[in-house]
Amino acid sequence: MRIYLDNAATTALDPEVVDVISGVLKEQFGNPSSSHAYGRDAKALIETSRRSIAKWFNCQPSELIFTSGGTEADNMAMYTAVHHLGVKRIITSQIEHHAVGHTADAIRSELGVTIDFVRVDTKGNVDLSHLEELLSQNKPSLVSLMHANNEIGTLLPLQDVVRICKKHDAYFHSDTVQGIGHFAYDLKELDADFLTCAAHKFHGPKGTGFLYVNRRLKVGPFIHGGAQERGQRGGTENVAGICGLAKAVDLAYAELVAHQTHIQGIKSYFIEQLTTSFSDISFHGETSPEKSLYTVLNVSFPPFSGSGMLLFTLDLKGVAASGGSACSSGATSPSHVLSGIQADINRPNVRFSFSKFTTRKEIDQVIEILKGILTKN
Repeated sequence: MRIYLDNAATTALDPEVVDVISGVLKEQFGNPSSSHAYGRDAKALIETSRRSIAKWFNCQPSELIFTSGGTEADNMAMYTAVHHLGVKRIITSQIEHHAVGHTADAIRSELGVTIDFVRVDTKGNVDLSHLEELLSQNKPSLVSLMHANNEIGTLLPLQDVVRICKKHDAYFHSDTVQGIGHFAYDLKELDADFLTCAAHKFHGPKGTGFLYVNRRLKVGPFIHGGAQERGQRGGTENVAGICGLAKAVDLAYAELVAHQTHIQGIKSYFIEQLTTSFSDISFHGETSPEKSLYTVLNVSFPPFSGSGMLLFTLDLKGVAASGGSACSSGATSPSHVLSGIQADINRPNVRFSFSKFTTRKEIDQVIEILKGILTKN
């Protein structure tokens, strides 16, 4: 028996996405930049995919730049904001994904841009008053704050942050990797500057994503050497991956409400079973449906003799979960997100994350496994 509860790291490919990717790999091998029929056919698939995705987000197809995933998209947004939009300061938080945090550090080291950190509370909520205070300094700024925290699930009030940024003439980038495919985004109404997507977070292929760039922005290339993606991202396109991404978006948003209801039900049921089965259980981040990413639950367990081996023990018993971002696998230091919200890092902390394929039966089995682990220690 194996139970997968690490969907914030990656999700299983939807069978319909597999069919699309397989068909493209078998039948459409042309280079999209070639002028002959094979190339034109491949190019047509890319542009059809772009239009299909744009429809769901109420944006122009030209505002979507296909990338290798969320990390590249975050890098592209941040570097181009500095190189092409005159940004001299990045405002972010201590609990961002490393794709933003480490990129901000690199930009500071390479380009002399300053970094300011907005305060967050013990639930991971951003202090919007402090953000206003930082922006009142009137320095050309990029605010980079994620919509849904990948470790603790707390949601950012996107529209409020966009409003604050506009008030102070700052650019706004949001890492929406955990949100896209799980929440609806009307990009015309939101009017953010940059948003990022990774297909593998909602049953699409790894190595494929996009960066949304608001059409009012004039930015130059991030990757040089080719005219692909309207000259902004050189390199032969991943045609099969892009088609798989488009299919995954279609599937996610065609059944969005049903998926939200099912997964939120799984999360609420798991919280109920944990709190009734164990004493001294607590949860990191917000857990209420209106403030929390419904696919993620970060649990703080009571200390026991085998605390340091909890994830390993779960894995041995067939349960896949994590201690934080999969991008930090192998790290021996505590989660920077939990440290950033002043959580007790000496307690065993586990991130469980769910998908449309997760069942209540699996949750029941995990509860029994946890009972066996915790009561024996």
